Parts: sequence; C-alpha cells; structure tokens
Amino acid sequence: MTDISERLAFVDARLAYEIDVVAAFHAQAEGTAVIVDIRKDRSWDHGHVTGALRLPASSLDSDLEDLPRDRTIVVYAWGPGCNGATHAARVLLERGFDVREMIGGFEYWTRNGFPIEDANGDATRPSDPLVTADF
Repeated sequence: MTDISERLAFVDARLAYEIDVVAAFHAQAEGTAVIVDIRKDRSWDHGHVTGALRLPASSLDSDLEDLPRDRTIVVYAWGPGCNGATHAARVLLERGFDVREMIGGFEYWTRNGFPIEDANGDATRPSDPLVTADF
C-alpha cells in the first residue's frame, strides 16, 4: 500500500501533465497552446478541433518542424478509451516539446460544444448538458 505522500505526488504529476478540454479551449484562444490531432486521416476528416494542427501518430518521427517550441503542445485522440495521445505525448516530450494531453479527447471537446470542423467545413454540435451544466 502506498502512503499519502506517494499518492499526492502521483496526482500532482497528473495535474501537471493533463489538461481538460475547457482549459485547452481557453489556452488555444489565448494563444498559449497549440492543439494537435494525432488521429488517422479518416478520423480527421470525420471531425477535428477547429484550428488544430494535423500530426498523425504515424508521422511523429518525421513531421515535427511545424510544431512551435514557444507554446504548449496539447495533443488529443478520440477520447477516454484511447491512449493514442499518451503515446504521442511521450514521443514529443522525448524530443523536448512542452506537451500536455487533453483528457477526454475529441469526444469531450465535441460534447462541450466547442468548435469543430470536418471535411465539409463547420460541424460544431450543440453541447451536451451532462458535461456543461453547472451543478
């Protein structure tokens, strides 16, 4: 069994590494972060965060010159059931980028009603009251 200090260290590490979709939305709007979609082309075409950069996981070894080093890189994949963003974040961290993983991924970005686009343009959907309601 771990003691409380070990658990606190674990939670502190998660909070330093992860960012939720609301904070990511604000960081993108303020210009302090760049959101990066690491999903496959078909997923990108299905819908992606408006303004996100496209960097499929298969390109992580070669296409990094377009990523800024003066802002936080926020990576995302599909959602809570996908760890693709975790793998991408690890690679980018190894290469010296300031990276955070957007918890909830595209699913929770969409459920919050934040701007998305697909192959046809704007595809923003209404927010889900289960995730946006103030309790």
